[in-house]
Amino acid sequence: MIASANPLFGKGLQKIFIERWGKQAVVVGLTSSMAETLAAMESLQPDLVIVDYDDKILNRAEFLNHFMAGDRPMQVMLVSLRGGGAAVVYDRQALTPSEAEDWLNLPNIAHAPAEKQIPPRRNEMRRFVFLGILVILLSILVYAGLVNARILPVEASLQAVPIDWFFHFHFAAIAFLFSLIFVFMVYSMIAFRRRPGETGDGRHISGNTRLELTWTIIPLITVLAVATIGAQNLAETRQIDPQAMVVNVTGGQWFWSFEYPGTGVTSSTLYLPVNKQILFRLTSKDVIHSFWVPEFRIKQDALPGANLVRELRLTPDQTGKFKVRCAEMCGVSHAYMESLVVVVSQTEFSAWLQQQQAAASKDPVARGQVLATVNGCLSCHSTDGTIKIGPSFKGLYGSQVILSDGSTRTADENYIKTSIIDPRFQIVKGFESKANVMPTDFGKKLNDQQIQDLVEFIRSLR
Repeated sequence: MIASANPLFGKGLQKIFIERWGKQAVVVGLTSSMAETLAAMESLQPDLVIVDYDDKILNRAEFLNHFMAGDRPMQVMLVSLRGGGAAVVYDRQALTPSEAEDWLNLPNIAHAPAEKQIPPRRNEMRRFVFLGILVILLSILVYAGLVNARILPVEASLQAVPIDWFFHFHFAAIAFLFSLIFVFMVYSMIAFRRRPGETGDGRHISGNTRLELTWTIIPLITVLAVATIGAQNLAETRQIDPQAMVVNVTGGQWFWSFEYPGTGVTSSTLYLPVNKQILFRLTSKDVIHSFWVPEFRIKQDALPGANLVRELRLTPDQTGKFKVRCAEMCGVSHAYMESLVVVVSQTEFSAWLQQQQAAASKDPVARGQVLATVNGCLSCHSTDGTIKIGPSFKGLYGSQVILSDGSTRTADENYIKTSIIDPRFQIVKGFESKANVMPTDFGKKLNDQQIQDLVEFIRSLR
């Protein structure tokens, strides 16, 4: 059998072999790769394997291991076309340890050019230092790009501080890993590319235990460190202030309402004093919602059911206007389930609270607005003429309403009260497909005075 990736070597040697020995010997095969050579040695079981010594695709150590592992008589002949001179023959059954060592360390036969030497350790160190500097520089640039891209919104709560620190830790890790992979990949593509005229395979590497242990232990330590930091951040964001102010939050399709216990005040806008911890107690009227102000970072689900009240603690540390959003897909108007959040000084908050208490106790319109907010009326009916799930409240009182059966009604006090108590009785034309959205139990949940307050609120929206 003849093993060489060079077809001239194989065909030429086969021709010479046949001319010299004729029918006394047979060339059972020609192989051109390492895998093909090893497979043919097993399947063809030749007595002699002639190997092109100049062929770099035949790995010496792998070939030697396979050659020595067999017990059938076999010989190997190493022949060099470039070097000329005598061939070297090894016998499997008589191969000594010194011959095996000579095989692995054998220089090119006769005067063949020497193999390319592995760079000395000093050059390897210089290469890694150079690549390390490139990785560090690129990591700094990528991290600066992530930070300046303003991925995170304004930091407006004490709880946002450790969370943003953790975000920046992740940004640094992302920048380093990206740079590590990118730099070594590009360098390898340039430095170890196949040059013109090269046809052989690269250097054969069977494994590196030290490297495998390194890339197992380092990620394990990293994961444990990140988990520890995450647990510490979670504990820091959940610290309890016994003097925290309580706000009851109710989510519904598709509105938020905020009640300030002990004050009688409920609003659709969340007013908060700055630099004071707020204990939010969250619940839902229908499906799962999620209370989230991006500038405050942390969020919490609001679940339906009196026994499933969830708690969330936040300390706003920056005045301004923000938005509370629902972070849980909750229906067709999920994207519009927003409410304004206003963070003011303690003095301004106290003044607002007193103003709301005074208005709610005396003015039926103010009381009606609170009822409309708490019961989710304003999530389906606008106050500015915009058409939502149901008709707008603006200009409704006293107008002529066309019903689904074609008849016309005047939207007086009786019409509005009937629509609140029995919303299926008088369906407005054009809203037939959405008639089932409005609850039918307001007649049981609200007393006569509350229904009258709602009528007065709608009457005010001229």
